[in-house]
Amino acid sequence: MLSKNRLGAAPKIYFRPEMKNCPHCGIRLKRSHTAWNKKISTLSGVIHAWSMAYACPNVDCPHAGVTYKSAEAEALSMKHSSYSYDVLCLVGELRFKQHRTCKEIADTLNERGIVTSERYAQTLYERYQTLLAASLDDYVKQILAETTAQNGGIILSMDGVQPEKGNEMLYVIREVFSGTILAAQNMKSGAAAELRTLIDPIIELGYPIVGIVSDGQVSIRQAFESLLPDVPYQYCQYHYLKDIAKPVVDADRKLKMELKKSMRGLRDIERKIEQTEKKAITEAQASAKASPLALSDAPEAPSYKEVQVAKGYAAAVRALLLEDGEPPLDLPGMLIYERAQAIQASLQRCLTKKRASSSSGYGQNFQ
Repeated sequence: MLSKNRLGAAPKIYFRPEMKNCPHCGIRLKRSHTAWNKKISTLSGVIHAWSMAYACPNVDCPHAGVTYKSAEAEALSMKHSSYSYDVLCLVGELRFKQHRTCKEIADTLNERGIVTSERYAQTLYERYQTLLAASLDDYVKQILAETTAQNGGIILSMDGVQPEKGNEMLYVIREVFSGTILAAQNMKSGAAAELRTLIDPIIELGYPIVGIVSDGQVSIRQAFESLLPDVPYQYCQYHYLKDIAKPVVDADRKLKMELKKSMRGLRDIERKIEQTEKKAITEAQASAKASPLALSDAPEAPSYKEVQVAKGYAAAVRALLLEDGEPPLDLPGMLIYERAQAIQASLQRCLTKKRASSSSGYGQNFQ
């Protein structure tokens, strides 16, 4: 695992159990403590993940002391690793398909913003091999037996990871309570019939399955429903929220496009400010050489400070064009609209205070 100082700042993401109620007594779960937190390097960037543990508050529940964690959080990376499964999958792709050396793998990862070294690239490759070697051996069966005794059953989660489009997908099945990987396999097809062959051996062990969690892939849901039709099924929080928010995200995308379209004249305004700034500097230099009597009849030019204020507003508007947000929780269209409103209100206050709306013309251009 990389030291914290090498990963730097990262956005915090909090994960809570997908199951809201105790699977044994039905009482709503309550937060207990933080199970773990760590920074994880993914193909999309670095995140600071926090897994929150919840427990049943019902003292009469036979499993009151059991803690529940997010299956989605556990699916981010292997234990004691700061690299996500999609990074491991990419390492496997580079090694097995493209026959890259560890140095070449490390260079590729660093080029994609994933900080690592040649030595640790070898470690990632070994972790990938360990992942593929996951099997239902006696040790895993012992963990499942202990988990069943403590929790009244096991919860299964399944995720498909694909480093890039066109490559094979790595499917991983894990037990949520213990975080144990039960099966992992590269598959060319993600059809429900193919996935059932990966799930069947786990079901045949005979341990009671009290819940299932997966991402939004339809074939995974179909495979589980055909094999375990009566077991409660839950989407990961992110995919559930993504499906619900899709109409809002689509509308926000259109708003973002319209707002950016209305700002296309910004470059013309910036050129005008640059020209005015040069003129103000030239006139200021000339006035230093001229006599006060010669300047008395000269036309009044915008002050240098006024030009700097205009440049500040132009920079603020320019920053809006780079705003992407993180939908569905952080909608970029609404963010641009709200900040544009704030800039416009600030500009209007400035123009009113300076009484410059009629003399400079900047206010009309920005609005």
